[in-house]
Amino acid sequence: MNAEGRTAYLNARLLDPASGLDVTGALLVEDGRIADFGPNLFRSGAPSVNEVVDCGGKCLAPGLIDARVQLREPGDEHKETIASASAAASKGGVTTMLALPNTEPPVDDVSVLEFVARRAREIKKTKIQSYAALTKNLAGAEITEIGLLSEAGAVAFTDGERALANAKVLKRALSYARTFDALIVQHPEEPTLAEGGEANQGELASRLGLRGIPTLAETLQVERDIRLLESSGGRLHFSHVSSASALEVIRAAKARGLDVTCDTAPPYFALNELAISEYRTFAKVTPPLRAEEDRQAVVAAIADGTIDIVASDHSPHDQDSKRQTFEQAAFGMVGLETLLALTLGLYHAGHISLIDALGRMTWAPAKRFKLTGGRLKRGAPADLVLFDPDKPWQIDEDRLVSKSKNTAFGGRPVQGAVIRTVVDGRTLYDAEDG
Repeated sequence: MNAEGRTAYLNARLLDPASGLDVTGALLVEDGRIADFGPNLFRSGAPSVNEVVDCGGKCLAPGLIDARVQLREPGDEHKETIASASAAASKGGVTTMLALPNTEPPVDDVSVLEFVARRAREIKKTKIQSYAALTKNLAGAEITEIGLLSEAGAVAFTDGERALANAKVLKRALSYARTFDALIVQHPEEPTLAEGGEANQGELASRLGLRGIPTLAETLQVERDIRLLESSGGRLHFSHVSSASALEVIRAAKARGLDVTCDTAPPYFALNELAISEYRTFAKVTPPLRAEEDRQAVVAAIADGTIDIVASDHSPHDQDSKRQTFEQAAFGMVGLETLLALTLGLYHAGHISLIDALGRMTWAPAKRFKLTGGRLKRGAPADLVLFDPDKPWQIDEDRLVSKSKNTAFGGRPVQGAVIRTVVDGRTLYDAEDG
């Protein structure tokens, strides 16, 4: 479809988590932007447009914003590229990806940040916002140029899958970032306690002969960082929180009025540590899958709002990186194409409403990372997802369009299928086209 034309989406269930809108109506896209929407649009007659899409009563919502994606470009293009990740994102209903800086070279200066932005513009698919490294070369010692990188478009600052262990450096970074209202994002895992670990510390890891990573590693890191936040001020976000004890600390910090948020990913609410039984390396992630009581605590924290955002934590790895002994296998799994369906599992199980489930993947990340998308608004870019929340399907790793197929959800039945993904009015994915 031509983005410069006019497209009418009729007979849609319009969902907008930002405003709480949930009505049957229509939406008009003009010149790549949302021109109008609502229950009474086109009631008086047929629209004069280039294309009409009959939504058949299915859900039309803001496109998903995935707050944690590893693109692998530059440096590891055999695992994923910006183009292949964009194809996976489109199939999954994701219209904006927030890319981690742990590429090769890392995104620790303006030139690499601009490379990612330029490649995204060239491909003209899914929108990409890039994190910048918090410390130079992700080494945890010297803070990057937060001001220059913010001005160049960095969406937040993080060392990716590494926690910034040095308390003095993090305190300085939080204070410095305040000057630019920049967000600091931490991997919540105290590195000396987690060092050498492969799985959640407990009976299962002991039985399998695997070195354990205690939940204490996550809790201590979160507690320390929140104390530093209290001391220095600033904005702090924790990624892929996985344990009940860490969530209690975050819940208490929010109650004290601190500017702290967190996200989690589907593995932490849809799986527990039993998924690594028989040394299943596709279920080896960081932080590790936890005990069932932790999984239940993550579900409860999504429901009560302690967990603000659900992200895919997309971490693609090739077969050689995963088909190793458990000790040698890489951490991480892909998630762009399964984010919506797995998160809708919380809705189908009665833990959260449909609009709140969507909000964790749209308006909440847009608000925290100060992005323009994530809501239905007149004049806003037409970044949309049309989906059937009830359609059943089975996850098949061989049918994933990501370059890498490392998912622990292969064979899992789910509900919720993307019908169409639209960015700036352009249809990037249409299920009818296969």
